Amino acid sequence: MPAPNAYLAGLPTTIFTVMSQLAAEHGAINLGQGFPDTEGPRELIEAAAAALGDDRNQYAPLTGLPELREAVARGNRESYGLAVDPATEVVVTSGATEAIAACLMAVVEPGDEVVLIEPLYDTYLPVLRMIGATPRCVRLHPPGWSLDPAELRAAFGPRTKAILLNSPMNPSGKVFTREELGLIAGLVTAFDAYAICDEVYEHLTFGVKHIPLMTLPEMRERCMRIGSAGKSFSLTGWKVGYVTAPAPLAALVAKAHQILVFSTAPNLQRAVAVGLGLGESYFRALAEELRARRDLLADGLHGLGFPTLPADGSYFLVTDISRHANGRDDVTFCRDMVRQAGVAAIPVSAFYAPDGPEPPRNLIRFAFCKRHDVLQDALIRLRAAFG
Repeated sequence: MPAPNAYLAGLPTTIFTVMSQLAAEHGAINLGQGFPDTEGPRELIEAAAAALGDDRNQYAPLTGLPELREAVARGNRESYGLAVDPATEVVVTSGATEAIAACLMAVVEPGDEVVLIEPLYDTYLPVLRMIGATPRCVRLHPPGWSLDPAELRAAFGPRTKAILLNSPMNPSGKVFTREELGLIAGLVTAFDAYAICDEVYEHLTFGVKHIPLMTLPEMRERCMRIGSAGKSFSLTGWKVGYVTAPAPLAALVAKAHQILVFSTAPNLQRAVAVGLGLGESYFRALAEELRARRDLLADGLHGLGFPTLPADGSYFLVTDISRHANGRDDVTFCRDMVRQAGVAAIPVSAFYAPDGPEPPRNLIRFAFCKRHDVLQDALIRLRAAFG
């Protein structure tokens, strides 16, 4: 038999699968996986169910149903003042992960370089490798998740085609400031590059404002902005995403989307259009609820000697295990914590390029997008083990 794809064959089982399996084996509370344990708004679920019975269950249009594209365009205008043509500048995708791949495929070719910021979402590197591009990673510096301007500038060069920017950020919870975004925008312009902006947690910020890079001067024609209904409406299993981009780039994203999946479930698209019509009051309430859960977990971890790092957005909270590690690295500590405390988390070293410099080994990530009683139970278990 001929050899299969060597890169895919060499990819290990993800740490998320490993930790989830370990949690199931030990009856642990799983705060590793980043999805809510409650359902999203009832009106969306009812809209999706009703849409199944209206005889419109064949292929949706390639770029998405008009009502959803119009809702995405309206959300861009109302939230950020962006004027978007729903007919030519919005593409609906089967989740944001597919949107990321389609956006990268739209502008990146083999041999190009793409700037990434670590710690990073775990699918970025595999997609780039499959395209044949070279990642150029820049690290945020804990505990404040600061971005060194000189290090970022050094990552750009004559072969830079794009930067892949995640804000609000998984796993750190960082929301990039206007000053940091200005630095990024200046480099994108100076090196004649594109920006793929993973903004799936755009509505989940706590006390700070999310600023799309697309809203900065000279960025409108260089940015592809990715949103996620799964994150915005706590319906991660639906896998509905959307890309906002200038028409020439949106047309290329649509071609990549056609090759990858062609179209997305029409009943879910219609339901998401209903959700985007809920308005800013819904998103504020969602963010306030998640902020309360973050604070509950952060306060409890602090009290147990696990100082937490700043987390101004997303589902995630990173904490320092140094006081309790006793020489163990983050991977070993997470495995032991499942067995000894009955709580699962994710080692932050998993969010760094495996062939890069040594990552931090004293940080682990918790997901706080769980019910209050689940978080409280997890803290009780941690207190029994570490208190």
